[in-house]
Amino acid sequence: MRGPFKGCRGLLRLLEIIFSALSFIIVISRGRAVSPWGVWCEFVWVFCITVPLVLSVVEAKMRPILLAVFLPNWADLTCGLTTLCAVMTTSATVIFAAVFANTLCFITSLVATAVFLIDGVMQRKMSPSSYLSGPRGRLRTTEAFMACIILTAAADHCVNGEWSFRLLGMICSITVFAVCLLVTVVIIVLHLLKPLQYLLSFKLSVMELVFNIVAVLLYLLAVILWCIFGYKRYMYNPSTCDKCSLVNMNTVTMGAIVNLVFYVVDLVLSLRSR
Repeated sequence: MRGPFKGCRGLLRLLEIIFSALSFIIVISRGRAVSPWGVWCEFVWVFCITVPLVLSVVEAKMRPILLAVFLPNWADLTCGLTTLCAVMTTSATVIFAAVFANTLCFITSLVATAVFLIDGVMQRKMSPSSYLSGPRGRLRTTEAFMACIILTAAADHCVNGEWSFRLLGMICSITVFAVCLLVTVVIIVLHLLKPLQYLLSFKLSVMELVFNIVAVLLYLLAVILWCIFGYKRYMYNPSTCDKCSLVNMNTVTMGAIVNLVFYVVDLVLSLRSR
């Protein structure tokens, strides 16, 4: 096979692109996505088309020395992104099957997930342990992924619920989740770019420690506010909560608690590394 899709890895990436594209085409053929869960699934498949395509083209067109200038470990980056795609397609497969019940899309997305998993396992065996492949990088990407699920559930609750269920405390919680997600992504990018590592080698570790402390406190506050304001009206008068989704509220609650635990673990690792 010629071009960027050479060898076994190239074939796997080509299959990743094909089945992710098929899943996306099947979905958009049904019409424009209105539900935040549908938007999330579409975003996942577009992301999973883009990642293997860009990785393949970059590896084929850019010289290794040029990659080494900006990225400390290309193999670690490709392994981390492939693993992230596997996790994301898994979520899209499960969510779309549960919410929209489309068998054909479920099958294509499931195949894409399987291919990403095979590719990720193969790369994991060959690539040396670095940031994205190590515990800190995996923890950061998991925090970002969980925040995306939380925000999607919160958005679906706000879209489908009446204005009386979009209370100030819940809006504050959503703001916390969004801000922490943004900073988490920035930290991941700073760890991946070699020039920034040289400039921020000491400051980055301090910034991570401060952010982890703030994130733990903010997430704790967000969980409390979400539970108080989110469940209050339903507990006192369930008949007025016809349009608010307990599934979405429970998803946000459980996801926020899980992410709080992740940030606590990250904080402990930050303290131990100093």
